[in-house]
Amino acid sequence: MSGASRPPRAGAPDERHRAREVALQILYQWAVGRLTIDQAVETVLTKQWPEGGTAPEAIRTFASALARETVAQIDPIDVLIADTTELWRPERMPIIDRLILRLATCELLRGTEPPAAVVINEALELARTFSTDESVKFVNGLIDGIRKKLDR
Repeated sequence: MSGASRPPRAGAPDERHRAREVALQILYQWAVGRLTIDQAVETVLTKQWPEGGTAPEAIRTFASALARETVAQIDPIDVLIADTTELWRPERMPIIDRLILRLATCELLRGTEPPAAVVINEALELARTFSTDESVKFVNGLIDGIRKKLDR
């Protein structure tokens, strides 16, 4: 990825995982609610924050930057996803699976940070939390295929 800024690193691994969950929730608001990405960020990080108030700064910064980066690169991300699967265009996939794949692909496009193994593991954890057992297998196979394409 050239020229674009990367989301700053959140602190501990649990905090980064929580930030990825929040980024997924932001993308869901953006996709389903048909909000702008800025409106989706604001909605999730303030109006819908479960603990009341607003999200902690590290989570807020990482999640919003990752969601914005994903939306900014949506076209090349979707092309990469579509090219990796032979039978499924992104718009035909269940929305949560599609958003998890988009989020993970965005992180893989960065290259070395975070390592691909971390990105894949995080995508699988998101699928376990927000989707189905079948989706975990689907996400695993597809994101690994994307990783292999990017490694070439």
